[in-house]
Amino acid sequence: MIKFLLWCILLVLCWPLALIALVAYPFVWLFLLPFRLVGIAVGGILQSVWALVTLPVRILGKL
Repeated sequence: MIKFLLWCILLVLCWPLALIALVAYPFVWLFLLPFRLVGIAVGGILQSVWALVTLPVRILGKL
């Protein structure tokens, strides 16, 4: 909702820039998609490593 309101303000202030932003937004989103996927994968790997590192402590804590 905030993005839409900011775009409406930009449309009022400078409509050519707002139209360029409207056209460019999907291309920027597609360009950034692989970086998001890599971030999700790296986050999952780091969580798995952290779980393996802390596993002995959690097992000893339950004894």
